[in-house]
Amino acid sequence: MRLTTRTNLALRTLMVCAVNPERIVRKSDVAKAINASENHLAQVVNQLGQSGFITTLRGRHGGFTLARPAAEISVGSVFRAFEAELPFIECFSDDNTCPLKGVCRMSQHLTRAVESFYASLDPVTLGELTDCNEGLEAILSLEDCTRRVNTARCAQAQAVPA
Repeated sequence: MRLTTRTNLALRTLMVCAVNPERIVRKSDVAKAINASENHLAQVVNQLGQSGFITTLRGRHGGFTLARPAAEISVGSVFRAFEAELPFIECFSDDNTCPLKGVCRMSQHLTRAVESFYASLDPVTLGELTDCNEGLEAILSLEDCTRRVNTARCAQAQAVPA
């Protein structure tokens, strides 16, 4: 199984937003941070907004932010939003021209396998990927002060006994 570039860019874009929670993020900043084309990213940002993962703001000071906390965004739901339209194999397509259509039993196994893949990602949250991940923050923080605030917050959280 291979994920599309759009899914990869969507997850990276959400990570940038999660690492910079107090900031309205601009498409140009994200493109630079994740090494992506702004044109390709525009399509991804549009779909993230339509899918309810981000809130977009138009205008001169526009950009986007997470629509809900990173801890509430499931990686499985992001992957489904971007991958579900694309059939995993021809048998899942409306344009299925396979001569084995109707008699092949493999499609039921593939359906189960693909759903298992998504289900294994459902409990993984964006917050789990980004919270207190200093290496990620060093790459994706758009301001030095964001990095310092996140580092201090993580140090405090680690000092508190569970």
